[in-house]
Amino acid sequence: MPYMLLYDTDSKTVQESPIRLPNEGEVAWVSLVSATPEEIERILTDTFHCHPLIVEDCVKLNQRPKLDRYEKHLLLTFFQANKDLSTIEIEHVIGPNYVITVTHQEVESLTQAVADFKHAAPRFMEFSGAILYRLLDRCVDDYADVTDKVENLIDGHERALFRNPNVRIAGDVFRLKRRLHTIRRILADEKAALAQLTHQQFPYTRQEADVYFVDLYDHISRVLDSIDAFRESLTGLLELQLNMKSDRMNEIMKTLTIVSSIFLPLTFLVGLYGMNFRIMPELQWKYGYAMVWVVMLLVAGGLWWYYKRKKWL
Repeated sequence: MPYMLLYDTDSKTVQESPIRLPNEGEVAWVSLVSATPEEIERILTDTFHCHPLIVEDCVKLNQRPKLDRYEKHLLLTFFQANKDLSTIEIEHVIGPNYVITVTHQEVESLTQAVADFKHAAPRFMEFSGAILYRLLDRCVDDYADVTDKVENLIDGHERALFRNPNVRIAGDVFRLKRRLHTIRRILADEKAALAQLTHQQFPYTRQEADVYFVDLYDHISRVLDSIDAFRESLTGLLELQLNMKSDRMNEIMKTLTIVSSIFLPLTFLVGLYGMNFRIMPELQWKYGYAMVWVVMLLVAGGLWWYYKRKKWL
């Protein structure tokens, strides 16, 4: 349901108000969360006289992060990242003494920002730039939850892999890499947009507020670095699994080779005395059978000792 929080700079009070153009001495945040396309178009066009391209972008909500400048407004496209690594597009229309937020569904960061506006309006609603900073700050803070979620997923995959090198994680890893790629592309565009939010280029903020937008820029830069590290870790995880499987296969082949090499001379002895010649001296020997066993045990034991000495076992 669309509504507006109106801050009076003289009385330092904030109240909900029907959506209208703020007067001098008033600063407003307009929420168009879950509004219908007709409501969005009517409010942006009739009440705030936004450029048609702004109205089109807010109605369609199919943009990449960007900062567009128009004669009377700025349009900032930003994204909320959820713990399940899904993203929600949010459009912010910034005017001289108001910020309009448009999105198709409820967003946790906006709910937190509304609570801040109601309880500390003089701090967060003094001018348009302050409102925008609080909205973006709450959104960027949630990126930390995303990095924690990804870090826990990778840690779980690593533990599962060391317990069982044959565990099936390739599908999960590829899906996670694909989602991280999408989030990284979004964050890179948001970083570029934030780089433009200085008081020289952003007419509705103040010079002392630049440091806050720089802080958001640094925060996103750290998240981008974390995502790059996660992507490398996921690639390394798949390579590690392949190497562990290869090492396991090598161990199996070495064991089978050693067993085969021990039984090879024993098979020769058995085959030798299994030949059907009538004259074989050992066949009439009283202790021939026992002696063959002794020879085979000595050969097998000698080979085992030799392999052990060479550290092949």
